[in-house]
Amino acid sequence: MHFLDIFVFALYMMGVIGIGIYFLIRNKGVDDYYVGGRKIGSVHIGLSVVATDVGGGFSIGLGGLGFVMGLAGSWMLFTGLIGAWLSAVLLIPRVKKLEETRTFYTFPQFLGSFYNPNVALLAGIISAIGYLGFTSSQVLAGAILAEATFTPLLDRQTALIIMGVIVIVYTAMGGIKAVIYTDTIQWIILMSGLIFIGIPIAFYSVGGMAGIREVLPPEFFSLANIRWQQILNWGVTIIPIWFVGMTLYQRIYASRNRKQAQRAWYIAGLFEWPVMAFMGVLLGLFARVAIEQGMFEYLGFAGAEDIDSEQGLPLLLRTVLPVGLMGLMMAAYFSAIMSTADSCLMASSGNFLTDILTKWFKAPESNRSFLLVSQGLTMVLGTIALLLASVMPSVLDLMLHSYAFMVSGLFIPVVGALFMKRPHPAAAFWSMLLGGGTTITLIIGEWDLPLDLDPNIFGITLALMSFIFINFTKNTSKN
Repeated sequence: MHFLDIFVFALYMMGVIGIGIYFLIRNKGVDDYYVGGRKIGSVHIGLSVVATDVGGGFSIGLGGLGFVMGLAGSWMLFTGLIGAWLSAVLLIPRVKKLEETRTFYTFPQFLGSFYNPNVALLAGIISAIGYLGFTSSQVLAGAILAEATFTPLLDRQTALIIMGVIVIVYTAMGGIKAVIYTDTIQWIILMSGLIFIGIPIAFYSVGGMAGIREVLPPEFFSLANIRWQQILNWGVTIIPIWFVGMTLYQRIYASRNRKQAQRAWYIAGLFEWPVMAFMGVLLGLFARVAIEQGMFEYLGFAGAEDIDSEQGLPLLLRTVLPVGLMGLMMAAYFSAIMSTADSCLMASSGNFLTDILTKWFKAPESNRSFLLVSQGLTMVLGTIALLLASVMPSVLDLMLHSYAFMVSGLFIPVVGALFMKRPHPAAAFWSMLLGGGTTITLIIGEWDLPLDLDPNIFGITLALMSFIFINFTKNTSKN
């Protein structure tokens, strides 16, 4: 990598740290740190939502899907569009209505308002663990990108440490305001980089449509090049996260009002699909063409079987981008990764502090002391996420496993809260425990499941059955 590229990249990273320092000085208390003072507009919220949800992990993951299956990989983010718009209509009005009489900082607090403190505590544990795993996936995505880009200067472990430290430090300092406002900048940089630099140069470098069609089979250009099980697995895992994601609730709370929050969610949905979905898989598809044309042989990769599919995209950018633009494009991708990592780290920190630790330990009395404890806890959790990332091989797998664990444990109680008149706390508690426990057991055990269905489908099914049975039994016994 040329010195100019390294300079551009380093300058960007210093700017991100600078934003963290700026909000470190301006944050006055926990309200600023976790929910941005509850007065942020729809554009900033919308771009932050899509930056958090898609981010670099899904960007790298989408590149991997485009590398192995072509345009059909874009269906993964179509589920994000559906989830965003459904939650805008069904969830946001209910949350903002409750905020008129209550103060919320976390998703479990919202859920606990329908049930009881035990349900809120278990929800906090599930959410905190899930988002810790998701933070790890983003740090891993950054390390894979850095490893492919800076070879042979960096190995993956060194890249993990560098990426992790940057994310941990500026997130711990600045809180949610730093996260949301840098998300806006980072997402604009990524979109501009992809539209005006990455896609056009990569397309030209592989020989345009003639070069692409010469190398790839027709199924790479078909949206039907996918099994129904894959779409179902994505849908069951990704759509419900819009109803249980702590990062999303923080942004609902940070919005000025219901209309601003809903507008933000509509914006986010459109950016998910078709905008980011097709740009991500296109670059992965171009990377597949490039390796088949022998463009990566100078790096020791002769064919698609020689590399991890998620490495294809960063190797392509490293190969085709000219000096200067390479550093800018890498900054764009790292910015997307950091957009998700910082949000997930903030979510996990909020869950651990507000929903778990304060149940057993007395919270600091002053706003300043509470803020310092929040920052220290964020640093500790970031370090744990970094250690977890060092032992995981795949970005997309780690993300989807984290999503599945949260969804199977939390989605059914949320649906019960939104649509039932008297949901029983015991039904919610056991639904969460059995649903999340089943999914994580199936994932860890690596069981061969019928029809190649995702473990989450079995977890959420058991969660639904247990919720209905216990709720019916408890309410019947009352009468």
